Amino acid sequence: MGFFAELTALHTPSAVHLWPLALSTAAALIAGVLYARQRTRGAGLRERLETANTQIDELRNRDPLTRLMARTEFELALDASVRDCDSRAQSLAVLYLGLDNFRQVNEAYGMRLGDALLVQVAERLSACMRDKLVVSRMAGDEFLVLVEGGPDEAVRAVRRVLASMQQRFVVEAQELHITASMGVAVYPSQGSRPQLIGHAALAMRSVKLGGGAAYAHFHPSMAVDLRDQADLLNDLRTAVERCQLQLYFQPKVDARSLQITAAEALLRWQHPTRGMVSPAVFIPLAERHGLIRRIGAWVIEEACRQSAEWRRQGLRMRVAVNISGHQLRQDDLVEQIEASIRRHSIRPERLTVEITESVAMEDTAHTRAAFERLRRAGLHVSIDDFGTGHSSLASLRKLPAAELKIDRAFVTDLDSSADARSIAKAIVQMAHSLDLKVVAEGVETAAQRDLLVAMGCDELQGFFFASPMTAKSLALWADGDDAAAVPAFRASLFRETDAAPL
Repeated sequence: MGFFAELTALHTPSAVHLWPLALSTAAALIAGVLYARQRTRGAGLRERLETANTQIDELRNRDPLTRLMARTEFELALDASVRDCDSRAQSLAVLYLGLDNFRQVNEAYGMRLGDALLVQVAERLSACMRDKLVVSRMAGDEFLVLVEGGPDEAVRAVRRVLASMQQRFVVEAQELHITASMGVAVYPSQGSRPQLIGHAALAMRSVKLGGGAAYAHFHPSMAVDLRDQADLLNDLRTAVERCQLQLYFQPKVDARSLQITAAEALLRWQHPTRGMVSPAVFIPLAERHGLIRRIGAWVIEEACRQSAEWRRQGLRMRVAVNISGHQLRQDDLVEQIEASIRRHSIRPERLTVEITESVAMEDTAHTRAAFERLRRAGLHVSIDDFGTGHSSLASLRKLPAAELKIDRAFVTDLDSSADARSIAKAIVQMAHSLDLKVVAEGVETAAQRDLLVAMGCDELQGFFFASPMTAKSLALWADGDDAAAVPAFRASLFRETDAAPL
């Protein structure tokens, strides 16, 4: 008799007394079936959960883009290697790699191509390392490599990596050439375990500051320099907040009449304890730490204000400001300049924006568009430090500039080097063929002046005429009230409006 038949039989009067027992038995059996099903379902859920946790752990331990080790996993591998080195009295090295000018790749071709390039860099790093491979992507375009062995093995690994990076990359049918800077820190001679990655990073940064495409071992002086830079950065932030920066101005003179036609605004920082800090020191610091936008905006505003003040004094001339690559990449740069011009009621053509050749010749749509916007706004655009980069006639024709400034390196050697004279003359002829004015900076002798005038240079600038000075000093010099002024130029300084045609 089946179970349910038995239940039916229990409904007979003779079996009524057995009904509670049968009901309990049925409930127990049903509960058992449900429990078994729940256990099976729970086991499946646990299995799926364990799989998901495993996948999460794998993702956590791997860089999602390059599939290299994540930072935490690298740290664990480094800990294990350090313990092994300690037990065997051996060495290891951490290599810190940073790609040079990777931001320009992203800006020129887009982040998708930039990400694809990073994947290829990771593949090359993995391919050129030998034996026990420990490679990690730190962040962005920076990578870590762990090498077992001392300084010699570290250098061999670095050279393999740098040689690999020098070979061209082909990403989405686009050929790219990119270099890398590398820092080396050897354990235990160049740092304890907690210091190792930081020391390697310091060494890499020192290479970048020197131009990149090389490597350096950590030296304790780099840590001192870092602390000094941290102090200087803090002081620079204070200087920006308290308006402690100042503009000096160096006149430009017409090469034929020797009348002043313009003045270049040069940023200066008089530090309360360090004295005058060179712009070559604090401008890169400002660029690296996000202060350049604010400083650049102040320079533009102050130059426009000073131009208006000089105009009220009867000194009508063009004022030049230097625009960095960081500023040129600002979408609102032109609007910012136009707002300053309107506030001080000056004509746009009275303001020159000087952009270095290396920045101007970045062959990107953004650079060309920025130049076009500057010219459409009526601004006078100048390509600074010309001759130091890789410009061509074709690339110059693409840029709507109004003038070139011959780099001082050629001007310095004019009276002693036939090559320098040939280069300077070629630049003048090329510029004039494109209807560009030519300014020579760094003029320090009468011989240099005479040679440049003979070549047809349009404007001259340098210590031979005047050193950079405050706005007040320049006004006094223009009026002939400054006893230190050069007498030969007093009579040919400012006129009302006709110093030079615009």
